[in-house]
Amino acid sequence: MKSIKTLKTALEKSHMTSHKGYVNATYAQLVAVLDEPVFNEPSGDDKTQKSWVVSYKGNVFTIYDWKTYDAEYTMNELDRWNVGGHGSVPAYDFIDALEAKIQAL
Repeated sequence: MKSIKTLKTALEKSHMTSHKGYVNATYAQLVAVLDEPVFNEPSGDDKTQKSWVVSYKGNVFTIYDWKTYDAEYTMNELDRWNVGGHGSVPAYDFIDALEAKIQAL
């Protein structure tokens, strides 16, 4: 599990991902496991405030808040994040692995 850190690569890798599930975690837990989000500012349409792009077992997944419209809420209260991925690639293995890392904190 490796966070993608450069904006250009993150944009390229996350293009055309779609919702696959959820991960139960706080912002602080995600930062502890994945480091700071690669997208650390609100999106142009303000639908996401923070998001990560992660490579896992040859696949790319995104973790993002969706329509919170409030960075303070996202960082201090949100505890269920959206997980995205490409095409028909299932996210359950990635979500289980990420939640296991979070539980190990």
